[in-house]
Amino acid sequence: MRRRVAVAATGPASLAAGQAVVADGGNAVDAAIAAAVTSMSTEPGIVSLAGGAFVTVWPPSGDPVVLDGNVVMPGRGLPREAFGGGVREVVTDYGGGVTMHAGHGSVAVPGALTACETAVARHGSRPWSSVVEPAAAACRDGYPIGGAAARYLAIVGDVLFGDDDGARAVTRRVDGSPFSAGDLARNAELADVLDEVARAGASLLTTGDVGRTLVSEMAGNGGLVTEADLAAYEVLVRTPLRRAVGDWDIAVNPPPSVGGPMLAVMLGELARAGSPSWDDVLRIQRAVLAYRVSVHDHSRDLEADGHELLASVDRHGLAGLPTSASTAHISAVDSDGLACAVTMSSGYGAGVTVAGTGLLLNNALGEPELNRLGLHALEPGTRLASNMAPTVGRTSDGRVLAVGSPGADRITTALMQVLDQLCLQGADLDTAIRAPRMHVRFGTSGAALVEHEADPEIALAVIRAGLPGLDHGDLSMYFGGVGAAHRDRDGGLSAAGDPRREAAVGVA
Repeated sequence: MRRRVAVAATGPASLAAGQAVVADGGNAVDAAIAAAVTSMSTEPGIVSLAGGAFVTVWPPSGDPVVLDGNVVMPGRGLPREAFGGGVREVVTDYGGGVTMHAGHGSVAVPGALTACETAVARHGSRPWSSVVEPAAAACRDGYPIGGAAARYLAIVGDVLFGDDDGARAVTRRVDGSPFSAGDLARNAELADVLDEVARAGASLLTTGDVGRTLVSEMAGNGGLVTEADLAAYEVLVRTPLRRAVGDWDIAVNPPPSVGGPMLAVMLGELARAGSPSWDDVLRIQRAVLAYRVSVHDHSRDLEADGHELLASVDRHGLAGLPTSASTAHISAVDSDGLACAVTMSSGYGAGVTVAGTGLLLNNALGEPELNRLGLHALEPGTRLASNMAPTVGRTSDGRVLAVGSPGADRITTALMQVLDQLCLQGADLDTAIRAPRMHVRFGTSGAALVEHEADPEIALAVIRAGLPGLDHGDLSMYFGGVGAAHRDRDGGLSAAGDPRREAAVGVA
């Protein structure tokens, strides 16, 4: 019987890519990676091939694994005086007002495409070329601009992407006017790059021609990425954190990721509560996120601090804790029981491309929420902090899940609440994703504010906690965009996208 695959993608182009690979005999990993590569190629300003990614895979037999393709601090071989420059401050109205750094000095060593290639080599069933070809075709033939990209580029297009000829070309219409949602865009230069990636592999962006051009442009513009950085980059294979949540065995991103350990602790506390109330959800978020603000956001050793957090909570419960928003996610599960979750990020964008490639660069070093220690403060070779938390799970009776979300620091709280609904409250996939959400945010003063969607029970829990609340109305995109794929105990497949953000789902 022909293999079937459920895919939750970011839009029609990425879904079509995943389904094309399935029609060619691909499995869940092939489909997820095809969708991810196409997403990174066709959503300018939202995500890029020159960013970071985590790929979480759970084979039908065997243990789950995380492929860490996150960005890395550059600067190997450079003198200390080379650090601290190459950036410009960009002040935007995005997200209520975000100040970031852009330019060549904001670019970290990318790993997303290398992680995708590694996932296909280890767990896919199709050749790498067949997984990349749909992205090249979309760039050449045209892809629709999504609403999220149109809104973001309308806000930051001039101040962030207006100074670089290549960036301007891929972030607006041919006549120079802003994109509108639904516009058909093309990126012929990136299509040519993808043709070569399909033939020669992801190394084109590191040790190949594109990588060499990148290094040259970095040296001439105050950037830090060197030939040694690109040659030394490797995808790290990590053992995920696992938590029992109801009937489910849930596997999440381990340290040095920040999002994974926070989610693991939240899930463990939800499981302890049994059938958590909104009071429990608020209490758990408040404790865990307060710890993040005080420790993880200023950590120089995220791996050690992540494991210390987990050990402390395992020993003492929550009492043991001291008191970019631009991401994209793909989920896929197939009829064989293979699950794959991919989360990608390129930050807000550096506002520059590699000349002649149509390839936008990340600004991971210029994201304020990922660089609490300051600009260029990390040692070269250090993995940057990340909220990304692609998650997979399975039960003893054959159910399988892949799930994840964009949304900066709301990734963990969105997934916490969806998994609560699905694993502990007995909700189906669509109901779990549509359920109202909350997020405890800590201001610079350390005071907590409960941001939430319109729901009377949440509002009462906020009052009982004695905290100020901020109602965002119904189904606000602020609270993430969860995408999930699921196999039920009888082998039936389904996928669900979040009405808060754009999504495209299907079973092929």
